[in-house]
Amino acid sequence: MNRVTETPRDEPAGDLVVPTVTSDDSLRRAAALGDTDAFAEILDRHGPAMFRYARRLLNDHGDAEEVVQDAFVAAWKALPDFRGDSSLRTWLFTITGRKAVDVLRKKRPTPIEDVLLADVPAANADPAEGAGLLQALDAALAQLPYLQRAAWLLREVEQLSYAEIATALNTTPTVVRGQLARGRTALQERLEEWR
Repeated sequence: MNRVTETPRDEPAGDLVVPTVTSDDSLRRAAALGDTDAFAEILDRHGPAMFRYARRLLNDHGDAEEVVQDAFVAAWKALPDFRGDSSLRTWLFTITGRKAVDVLRKKRPTPIEDVLLADVPAANADPAEGAGLLQALDAALAQLPYLQRAAWLLREVEQLSYAEIATALNTTPTVVRGQLARGRTALQERLEEWR
């Protein structure tokens, strides 16, 4: 294992040890050369955000874990070929989104019995009796088309710029703006009872 870093991990400052922050680009270059510690740092740094993104895209904890794992395996294999046209974070979200789409394509609707639908509350039920605002948001997000949901999550949850979202979703910033506007309108309508 080659350990390539531009700065040491910790620099002594008198009696204190002050950790230094290594840039994503430095970590990417080191990991591309086979440095597993650098890749572990990338995983620690970006894994939680990738999981949040996949979890909200798929509405399934297990599928999200699998998608993130597959995304990191694909990233590890592709790191030597990564040209750096986008940030490492954006590139990882791109891979995660593609892996999530693969899972969505493989899933088939599961038929359920009509008896199970009898316990589903009416759409106009009192929100206080429901599962709560976060559950209502998750349900409303799940009803959005994939592109609107992905754009909304990357913007509102992960705080990516329109350009970064466009790169991650392989589209243009103009399309991102349109998808966000439609997604926000749909969410506003679906969550009207929470206003």
